[in-house]
Amino acid sequence: MASHSTLFISPRNFSSTFSSFFYYSPQFFTLQTKKPSSLSLTNTTIKPRRLLVSASHSLQALIFDCDGVILESEHLHRQAYNDAFAHFNVRCPPSSQPLNWDPDFYDVLQNLIGGGKPKMRWYFKENGWPSSTISETPPESDEERAKLIDTLQDWKTERYKEIIKSGTVEPRPGVLRLMDEAKAAGKMLAVCSAATKSSVVLCLENLIGMERFKGLDCFLAGDDVKEKKPDPSIYLTAAERLGVSEKDCLVVEDSVIGLQAATKAGMSCVITFTSSTADQDFKDSIAIYPDLSNVRLSELELLLQKVVAAK
Repeated sequence: MASHSTLFISPRNFSSTFSSFFYYSPQFFTLQTKKPSSLSLTNTTIKPRRLLVSASHSLQALIFDCDGVILESEHLHRQAYNDAFAHFNVRCPPSSQPLNWDPDFYDVLQNLIGGGKPKMRWYFKENGWPSSTISETPPESDEERAKLIDTLQDWKTERYKEIIKSGTVEPRPGVLRLMDEAKAAGKMLAVCSAATKSSVVLCLENLIGMERFKGLDCFLAGDDVKEKKPDPSIYLTAAERLGVSEKDCLVVEDSVIGLQAATKAGMSCVITFTSSTADQDFKDSIAIYPDLSNVRLSELELLLQKVVAAK
């Protein structure tokens, strides 16, 4: 005979005239509702699914951004963009030289706009659409402009993969240990990145290893949602797929764009800043770290509990 455990729950949105019990077993669980004015009981048997029930909110899922959090990668992305601009001889008027984003400008750009295609579209809209070997004259139609952006992004992505495969890139301090701590403690683990899926997959396979990558409970990239960060879509989608409340998630980000996406999703967020994001306003985060080398899971659990209790 299967054993059952009984848990009494009194959710805030349940009427005080009702009492409810969940009977749970690996095969099924039954919701039994009793109204005091009636002697009858109604039972509903529900198909198996992940059931996370807690009397108060606690850390159930730890969600990492990729670029800037798992690896310090913005200078690698900038190199790949510039290589793409040179390869296709991308020239914005009135310059006769290939476009080149310098470090200071790219620091501003990457913290202003998330995602590669939106970055280029914004830049060309502000500075004029370029000529290139893709299009001898600046593209005028939406279709021509989309073709230019897509071609540049595809080539840039492949170049970025080559850089990652070179073996010269390492994960940021403390990332792997914290992931392992979370898994060992039974927490769910996710990665949510605005970057192209193929490039994120390559980064994760090479930097966190195949075992950790396959062990992720959720993995989302920019291709999986319609809107990029700071839109909260990617984090809302992650919470839905994980089957947890947004309040039970803790996000690790490195930039104000990522922080805004997390907080708009109703999630708490800690910051592990990089040299290019150190001066940003992170007032809405619950903690700020230079890296994760001295950050323990127990510390993050306590932080989240205090935040939820304060609210």
